[in-house]
Amino acid sequence: MKTIVRSAVVLLLSSTLALAEGWMTDWEAAKAKAKAENKPILINFTGTDWCGWCIKIEKEIFSQKAFKDYAEKNLILMEVDFPKKKELAPEIKKQNKALDKEFGIEGYPTIYLLDAEGKKMSEDIGYREGGSEAYTKHLQELIDKKKAAPAKAEEKK
Repeated sequence: MKTIVRSAVVLLLSSTLALAEGWMTDWEAAKAKAKAENKPILINFTGTDWCGWCIKIEKEIFSQKAFKDYAEKNLILMEVDFPKKKELAPEIKKQNKALDKEFGIEGYPTIYLLDAEGKKMSEDIGYREGGSEAYTKHLQELIDKKKAAPAKAEEKK
């Protein structure tokens, strides 16, 4: 009986971890990792268990191999979740509420590309048609554009 219970717990934990694979939930840790790895942050304000568009983007883009491979090499992923059915830890709820207010979120999903300091590098990216390949291509264009901006400013001096 103990073996069955242990197996069920391991299965439950591994499936829970797989849902959030690659997505951080601690804002300060995400910024620290972004600085350490010199990568931008993709922050996703979402309602994972009730928002239709949030569920659609997770299924069509974020859970796909092309996105996961791209993100692993190029991004720090930060999820700011506002679920209705599952309970978040009190400190995560408090943090998410503060981030929601700081970024002035008006609907879900709201997705921004941020620098390691947490400053916006893009407007709301949200859901985009075309699947994970088109989404990652758009993200790379935004990153390239931001990298080119300081170089152009330097040339004008």
